[in-house]
Amino acid sequence: MDLTVWRTFVTVCRLGSLSAAATELHHTQSAVSRQIAGLEQQLGVALVERHARGVRPTRAGEVFRHYALATLNEADRAVRAVRDVRDGESDRPLAVGATPSLAAGIVPQAIRGLLEEAGAIRWSLLPGLSAQLHNRVIDGVLDIAVVTDAPPGLPHDPRVERRFLGLDDMVVALPLGHPRAGCGPVHMRALADQTWVEDNDGSAALLRQHAARSGVGARIDLAAADLLGKLALVATGHAIALIPGVLTCALRTDVTTVALVDPPTRGIYTITPRRDPHPCAAPLLDRLATAFASVHPARAAGRPGGEGARPRPSRAGTVT
Repeated sequence: MDLTVWRTFVTVCRLGSLSAAATELHHTQSAVSRQIAGLEQQLGVALVERHARGVRPTRAGEVFRHYALATLNEADRAVRAVRDVRDGESDRPLAVGATPSLAAGIVPQAIRGLLEEAGAIRWSLLPGLSAQLHNRVIDGVLDIAVVTDAPPGLPHDPRVERRFLGLDDMVVALPLGHPRAGCGPVHMRALADQTWVEDNDGSAALLRQHAARSGVGARIDLAAADLLGKLALVATGHAIALIPGVLTCALRTDVTTVALVDPPTRGIYTITPRRDPHPCAAPLLDRLATAFASVHPARAAGRPGGEGARPRPSRAGTVT
């Protein structure tokens, strides 16, 4: 498939208009329409639908847009890397991956520390779910990924090196005016009548497991496309949500949190390829351990008295 057509489709989705996309891409509107029609014919499914104000992706189109955008970003990186070699800049860029909550919290902090220590380094950050990031490390797309063992767990793979950073306590995100805002740790039974929102299966599984241990259910009536959407629904009072504790340092100002009694936890790990590691991977690992310890000092791996000082089984049952 022609990546030029993929770029046209992604632009149409972003702008919501064939004419606006044509203007930005310096094409005619009919040329943009032909490209989209040809792509739909290749895939055998409608990718966009028209509405009163323009166009929007269909369900299939939204799925394709997600992967097309990732592919285009990687293609752009490949072109830049080749041009850097051509221009004499042969230093290998550091490709970092992280789950959304870690990408919003400890990872930027750790990278800043690395740059202050090592000087200017070309780097990139790619958010994703743990399983996706694991595969990208295996495929050589990422030099290091910061992931969790939330359900379905981390696979055992001899091709990667895994380092345990510590345990992350999950907390409950609330709108500022919620009756439980500002309270101490609450029992799950006190939240049994609440509407919950979730954005991924792993977090939903943790919530259901914790509710079941408490002898109640969790009404996950709302679904969000991503973490930002999840927090937006909390901020506007539509629901409450289970979120990672490491995210509390980067929350929007109209959302607060409350701790749970005996909260569910996730193990936080780094994974790196065993072969051909990036020269900056090792110092970044140390910075990530320091950043995690600054957020969860009692849960960090290797800390005296910390619960994170010992390895634990992953959700998939393998010893980590």
